[in-house]
Amino acid sequence: MNNYRDAVQDYRQSVGNFEEISPDFTQAYNDFTGMCFKDGTISEKDKHLIALGISLASQNEYCILYHTLEALHKGAKEQEIYETLQVTAALRGGSAFSQITLVQNALAEFDNTVH
Repeated sequence: MNNYRDAVQDYRQSVGNFEEISPDFTQAYNDFTGMCFKDGTISEKDKHLIALGISLASQNEYCILYHTLEALHKGAKEQEIYETLQVTAALRGGSAFSQITLVQNALAEFDNTVH
């Protein structure tokens, strides 16, 4: 993806094309996600930052682009985007590190049986 704005536009166009194939599903999905991202106790900006973090963690490239753009449109600053990336990196790395007990217990048990 060289032009990220084009990639977001391609995504939107693909959704539009799919809407012609399955209008009821697409409308229901758009209504649902629209409701999820409305301002509430959590602002639209923060909801897009949350979605960006999830997109980064799941390595969903189109959603990374889309939610970065939407967060910016909702007033996010560059530093907020980078801090979202940092929190995501901490959690992804933390999920591996949190398995330390499992690894230590496996080593203790297997050490007695593998020679």
